[in-house]
Amino acid sequence: MRASLRAMASAHATVSMAYVAALLQAAKVSPTDAAALFEQAGLDDHPAARVTEQQFAALYRGLAVAMDDEMLRLFSRAFRPGALKFTCLSLLDAKNLMVALHRWACVSRLVQDDFHIDVWTDDASTRIALVPVPGAPLPQAFALDLMLKVIHGAASWLAGRRIPLLRVDFPFARPIFAADYQALYPGPVFFNQAQPALHIGPEWLQRPIRRNKHELDEFLLRAPEDWLFAGQHDERLSQRLRGYLAERLPLPATAESAADALHVSARTLHRRLADEGTSFQRVKDELRRDMAVQLLTKGHAPINTISAQLGFDSPASFHRAFRGWTGDTPGAFRGAGATTR
Repeated sequence: MRASLRAMASAHATVSMAYVAALLQAAKVSPTDAAALFEQAGLDDHPAARVTEQQFAALYRGLAVAMDDEMLRLFSRAFRPGALKFTCLSLLDAKNLMVALHRWACVSRLVQDDFHIDVWTDDASTRIALVPVPGAPLPQAFALDLMLKVIHGAASWLAGRRIPLLRVDFPFARPIFAADYQALYPGPVFFNQAQPALHIGPEWLQRPIRRNKHELDEFLLRAPEDWLFAGQHDERLSQRLRGYLAERLPLPATAESAADALHVSARTLHRRLADEGTSFQRVKDELRRDMAVQLLTKGHAPINTISAQLGFDSPASFHRAFRGWTGDTPGAFRGAGATTR
C-alpha cells in the first residue's frame, strides 16, 4: 500500500481548476465549448477539482486544434500548427544552447509581433526575457506564462535535461492560484517584476545540442505533456520532501525528521523551502490534498479508510482539512465528481 501511495504522490502533481479557468478565460472559450473540451480530456468541472499534467495536456491539445493556434489566440498573430516544429528545426544544428537561444530570438521576430526574446548573461546568471515591442498590445498574463513554459520546455529538451531555474519573473500581480506555480516551474516564482523572464545558470549556455529530427517528432507528438509540470526529477527540495512524506504515510513526520532524512539541517530545510516559495506544512498539505483527490475520484475506498491512509488521526480532522482545501467535504466532493463524470 505504501509503495502505491508513493507512486501516486510522485506521478500526480496537480494544478487547480482556478488555473484552468484562467486559461479558458484568457482564450475566450465559451462555456459550451469548455464543457465539450472537459469531457474530451476526462476532466471534472467541479470548482475544487484538481487537474493532472496528462489532463491539462489533453485539454491544451484540444484547444490548440479547435483554435488552429498553438498559443490559443493569446497573441496578436496566430501561431499556426507547425510553428513550434519549424522553430525547433532551425535550432537542431546549433553548436550549443547559447546559439540555439539566439536563433530562437531571430525566428521569433518572424512569427509574432508582440515581443522580442532577449538573452543577457553575466557570471552569476543568464536571463531569458520577453521584451514587449513598442506600440504592441501588452500580452495577457497567461500568454506570458505559456510562452515562458514553451521556451523552458524546448530549451530543456535541446539540452537533454530539465534545466533548473534560479527564478522566474512575471510582471503581473500574484494570482489566486499562485500556489500552482510550484508544480509548474522548477524554481521560485516572483510576481510584480519588471519583465517576464527565466533565470538559469550561465553554464547551461555551453550545453551542446545533440538532438535529431526523429527525436523532435517524438517530442512534438507528446507536447505539451513533457514540459508542463516541473516534475520530481528536477531536484527541488520541496519535491524531495514530497517524496519523503509520501514514503512515510500514514506515519507522521516532522520537519526535523524530514531534514535528517534529506541530509540538511532543519534551519536549512525551512530556508530553502522559503526560497522556493513554500513551507514544510504547505508541502505536507498539498501532498495529502492531491492524494485525497486522486483516491476520492479514482477509487471506491471508504472515506474513513482514505483518512487513515493519509495519516489523519481521525475522520473528523480529515473532513476539516479537506473542506479547507476544497470548500467541500470529502463525501460531497466525491459525489459531485461522480455526477459530473
